[in-house]
Amino acid sequence: MPLDAMKDISDDALLVLFANGDRAAARALTLRLTPRVLAHAQRLLGNAAEAEDVAQEAMLRLWKVAPDWRQGDAKVTTWLYRVVANLCTDRLRKARPLPLDAAPEPLDTAQGADAALQGAARVDALQKALVRLPRRQRQAVVLRHLEDLGNPEIAGIMEISVEAVESLLTRGRRALAAELAGRRAELGFADEHE
Repeated sequence: MPLDAMKDISDDALLVLFANGDRAAARALTLRLTPRVLAHAQRLLGNAAEAEDVAQEAMLRLWKVAPDWRQGDAKVTTWLYRVVANLCTDRLRKARPLPLDAAPEPLDTAQGADAALQGAARVDALQKALVRLPRRQRQAVVLRHLEDLGNPEIAGIMEISVEAVESLLTRGRRALAAELAGRRAELGFADEHE
């Protein structure tokens, strides 16, 4: 089946097709999920090289579980986000120093230099503030505000109640606001009336 025809097929169905030997389904699912998994790992770890390793390991685990996948038990993305979070937690526990090649990717030269520097400073400040949050708060904030998942799905990924997710989000947002409050002007967020 061509990849174009697979764009409307659910993740669950593609995983079952892969388990039954359909290589095109595996390719379609890989193209669909790997960028999301990689971005999620990058946000949790703050390190591109580590995130690539985690994304690769998470996708390998998905392929291994495919023959036993039970449709309807959980969404593929929920299962995958949980695996990524667990792999990231394991890596963060080891707390290795960051390698020199963990520098951010080069900036897009299409925008002006000032705008690019300002944007990079904002991204860097947010990433540094996220890394200082407690692990569970960081995970909830990333899933909600950077991955755009709903609280019930986050609760499923984190294996906690929706109320616990809301509590983690409230504390995480409060901590981020406090962390970044003194840097508003530096990051270009000065109030207009100032």
